[in-house]
Amino acid sequence: MKRDPLGIFDSGVGGLSVLRAVQRAYPNENLVYLADQAHVPYGPRSLGEVRAFAEDITHYLLDQGAKLIVVACNTASASALHYLRRTFPEVPFVGMEPAVKPAAEYTQSGVVGVLATTATFQGALYASVIERFANGVTVLQDTCPGLVNQIEAGDLESPQTRAIIIAALDPMLAQGIDTVVLGCTHYPFVIPAIQRIAGPRVRVIDPAPAIARQVGRLLDQHSLHAPEGQSGKVRFLTSGDPERFQSLIRQLLGTLVRAESVQWTAGKLG
Repeated sequence: MKRDPLGIFDSGVGGLSVLRAVQRAYPNENLVYLADQAHVPYGPRSLGEVRAFAEDITHYLLDQGAKLIVVACNTASASALHYLRRTFPEVPFVGMEPAVKPAAEYTQSGVVGVLATTATFQGALYASVIERFANGVTVLQDTCPGLVNQIEAGDLESPQTRAIIIAALDPMLAQGIDTVVLGCTHYPFVIPAIQRIAGPRVRVIDPAPAIARQVGRLLDQHSLHAPEGQSGKVRFLTSGDPERFQSLIRQLLGTLVRAESVQWTAGKLG
C-alpha cells in the first residue's frame, strides 16, 4: 500500500488544535484525523485501557495508509507512546509532552503552572520531563476536572467552564505563576478564557506549534514529504456521533466538513 496521509488521533476534539498547526505548516500533506469520542475523556481511564485504545487506533490508521502518526493526546502519549514505538518500530510517531522545558526557560518568578489530566501527571513521560527540565523551578499542577467534557460539548465560554479554570488558576496565581503550560490538547481551545483569568503578565504555552515542527523533522528524516504543489485533503473520522463532530469542527476550526463514522466492535475499530 502506498503510504500517504499523516494520521492524527485523540480521544475527541482536542487534537484538532494539533491538526490545525500541522495543516498550516504543511498544507500539501493529506491528513486523517480520528476522534475516539466513544471513549472520551481518556484522562480518568487506566493507563492500560488507554494503551489498548491507542494500539488499535494505530492499527486502523495504518490500514488507512498512514505514513506517520501523531498521538495528539497527552493522556495517550503518557500511557502508550513508548509502547507504540516498541510495537510498531517501522512507524514514525510524534507524541505530546507537557512543555515544561520552555516554561522553565521563560519564567522570571520561578513558578509555573501545568494544566493536564490525571493520567498525564501519573505517567512516566511527565515525571521524566519534570526531572530533566524543572530543576530550580516550582511546578504547580491541576487536573481541571470536567474541562475536557465542557470543550467536547462546545462549551468554551459558559460560567461552568470559567469556574473550572478559575478553580485551577486562582491558587497558582496566588503563588506567583507567570507561565501556564497546557498539558492537554483540548485546552488551547479555551486559551482566551485562560488569558482573561490569568491576566496579561502570564504567558500561556500552546504545544501545537512545537508538535508541528517535530512532524516536519520526521518528514525530513524519513523522506516522507508529500509532493510539492499538492493540495492536501483531510478526512475526519469519529467513533462517536459524526453530525455532532462536524458541528464541533465548524465551531472550533471554522470549517465545514463531512465526518465519517467508525465503530468499536468486540474491542476492535472498523
